[in-house]
Amino acid sequence: MEDYIDVEEFRILGVGDKVPEFVIKVYDTVEKKFKEINIYKDILSKGKFLVLFYYPADFTFVCPTELEDLAEKYDQIKKEGAEVIAMSTDTVYTHLAWHATEKLLENVKFPMGEDHTGTIAKMFNIYDYKSGVAYRATIIIDPDGTVVGMEINNTDVGRDADELLRKIKAFKYVREHPGEVCPAKWGKDVNITLKPGENLVGKVYEYYKKGK
Repeated sequence: MEDYIDVEEFRILGVGDKVPEFVIKVYDTVEKKFKEINIYKDILSKGKFLVLFYYPADFTFVCPTELEDLAEKYDQIKKEGAEVIAMSTDTVYTHLAWHATEKLLENVKFPMGEDHTGTIAKMFNIYDYKSGVAYRATIIIDPDGTVVGMEINNTDVGRDADELLRKIKAFKYVREHPGEVCPAKWGKDVNITLKPGENLVGKVYEYYKKGK
């Protein structure tokens, strides 16, 4: 299989779309070597969720703070049955050098993926053609290969790994409990779920506030 997919063969993907099979070249931060990850064969087919955590560039400023924050939650994310690949338009060689240099990355144990041509970023419409880098984007893909979550931010505002972990737990829950939905702050300040139906129309307040 080619290392990179040809985006001309695929339309822009969003929430609800199934992603094609593709391979990501990564720097393995644990084994300290380069390898390739097939998202279906190596992750999704094993019943895991996949998080593509895009950031603009190595050797920048907000990015290492995000990866440090994500590293603190990585073990919990894995316990929920998800894998993370940090992604940027840098090469794996730059990833290696940055990981070895930046002290904020000392505890980063997830792979760092290369999207040097922006091919994958363009497929998700998160590539900034003016700067030649990807936006800060978090893409959550379920074990079936369906995009269930996307968050896209401009480059000057970082993300919160706590919220990412909450979303993974919620997507996992609704996958395992068809017919139920997770309200705002579920898994944090709220522990109940909702079952949409005629009995709940116009009465969410009564049920939600009582269960909350």
